[in-house]
Amino acid sequence: MFMYYVYIIYSKKLNKKYIGYTKNLSNRLEEHNRDKSSFTSKTSDWKLLYYEVFKSELDARREELFLKTGKGRERLKYLLEDTINNIGEFA
Repeated sequence: MFMYYVYIIYSKKLNKKYIGYTKNLSNRLEEHNRDKSSFTSKTSDWKLLYYEVFKSELDARREELFLKTGKGRERLKYLLEDTINNIGEFA
């Protein structure tokens, strides 16, 4: 059985976050830092801030899409308040 991960990575250099989902979190993080993704290819300082684990790919995809909405961003600001305060502006 596969597990699916919804994750948030952050680049301090760009002051940007990226939200995605994957079956293999460690490989995907390496890909982001090795220019294998167009959005994250501008830098290689991406760090994992947060992840969730799902048994269902559909549930993971739904959560990823939700976190990219206004309500999802509000939830992340609440959930990761201390983390955000320690890295500066998150959005």
